[in-house]
Amino acid sequence: MQKAKVYLVGAGPGDPGLLTLKAKNLLETADVVVYDYLAYSELLDYAQGAEKIYVGKTAGCHTLSQEEINQLLIKKAKEGKMVIRLKGGDPFIFGRGGEEAQVLIKEKISFEIVPGVSSAIAVPAYAGIPLTHRAYASSVAFITGHEDPTKVDSAINWEKLATGVDTLVFLMGVGRLPQIVEQLLRYGRSPEEPVAIIRWGTLPEQQTIVGKLANITKLAEKEGIKPPAIIVIGEVVKLRETLNWWEKKPLFGKRILITRTLGQAGEMARELQALGGRCHIFPTIEIVPPTDYALLDKAIVHLNEYDWCLFTSVNGVKYFRKRLEQLDKDVRALGSVKIGVIGEKTALALQDWGIKPDLMPQEFRAEALAEALKNQGINGKKVLLARAEKARDILPETLKSAGAEVDIIPVYRTVLPKANKDKLKEILDKRLDIVVFTSSSTVKHLAEMVSPEPLGTMLQGVTIACIGPITAQTAKELGLKVTIMPKTYTIKALVEAIVSFT
Repeated sequence: MQKAKVYLVGAGPGDPGLLTLKAKNLLETADVVVYDYLAYSELLDYAQGAEKIYVGKTAGCHTLSQEEINQLLIKKAKEGKMVIRLKGGDPFIFGRGGEEAQVLIKEKISFEIVPGVSSAIAVPAYAGIPLTHRAYASSVAFITGHEDPTKVDSAINWEKLATGVDTLVFLMGVGRLPQIVEQLLRYGRSPEEPVAIIRWGTLPEQQTIVGKLANITKLAEKEGIKPPAIIVIGEVVKLRETLNWWEKKPLFGKRILITRTLGQAGEMARELQALGGRCHIFPTIEIVPPTDYALLDKAIVHLNEYDWCLFTSVNGVKYFRKRLEQLDKDVRALGSVKIGVIGEKTALALQDWGIKPDLMPQEFRAEALAEALKNQGINGKKVLLARAEKARDILPETLKSAGAEVDIIPVYRTVLPKANKDKLKEILDKRLDIVVFTSSSTVKHLAEMVSPEPLGTMLQGVTIACIGPITAQTAKELGLKVTIMPKTYTIKALVEAIVSFT
């Protein structure tokens, strides 16, 4: 990737799923990210190794002036850095991207434009309003509601705009709504014309009000509509009655805290966000290698002596396989050893390795795996249990009582991550609807993070969702009331249980 270059990148309207692949790829290789206010700050997680500089502007508060932003881009580029100028929406739609590009040309700095999904089209779409429709509108205009204050006269030709375009979309216009309405009515737009104002568009917090030009100002005032919001004027607004889809999602508006590891939380968050939820990922556990490989290395050398090798988690498979490969061995080292797993996800992790498990219980927990092994005839058999360094002893104790010889081999550890407690406080201070726990460790570690405040007090009134009875029991012991628990102990079933509850 070429250095000493500035990319003017559109971050999209808010929904992180609307970030383009090109933008994501560039963020992953950036040296510096100069960013505006972003509805989903998680987008910055793609830029793990980059210096991040906030230059956002909100009503009445400018971190840096535009000239200072320009100079910052020049300075970082001339240091030989690959710079991402990350802007909400699209950089060329009322985003001052054109001005910044002109400055870069003047300074002979290489640049590229990476278009983003503009809020001008995405937000109405998420409100169920098509900007054009054969039966309603053949033309659309995008207008700034916040012109350059240094202009002597408005550049908007209100007389022609009022009746010359079917659909009008005003960006950044809420603060000037009375003046916009006044001008349109003055130049002939019908007072009965439908109007929609959409706040926080494409996000789970999206709020939409619908009225007419004659009453929209009073409605907006009554509902307390403030920026950021988009105004849509035209007959197409009527289509929202039948096309409204986003606000009908089953988890629309729900704020959900996911406590899984960063690497495992993404899939669950995507599923919940696709259902309308606003997910906050705050890992309360981190998976790391064991403190000592001696037991694992010895077990690998003597694998052919075992009758069974048991995996109770995806992480167990991952770290066992990793160590096997570090010792220059592969799947053949398992030879004729039979494989038992606790559930579907663990089985899939093995299948990626070319192994089909010999045994998986119908109920995905240790007690069920122990019972299934007993039914196989475990007496006199030698068992390797690849698991976390600290885990429940119900499985090995049950197998030992049935006559098996069990070697408990730690292949990974769950530890308390270095947590940003300010970020956690920020999340907990907001209105949370649901907290999701996927293991006992996630509950215990969250309790430790909020200590000395009791976890039950911190999450009072919040719906608690647990993946299974063991996690639920830990939650109850720490003062939580568990409301959601699936019958099958999988992430898929947990998501379905959350949807059913809400």
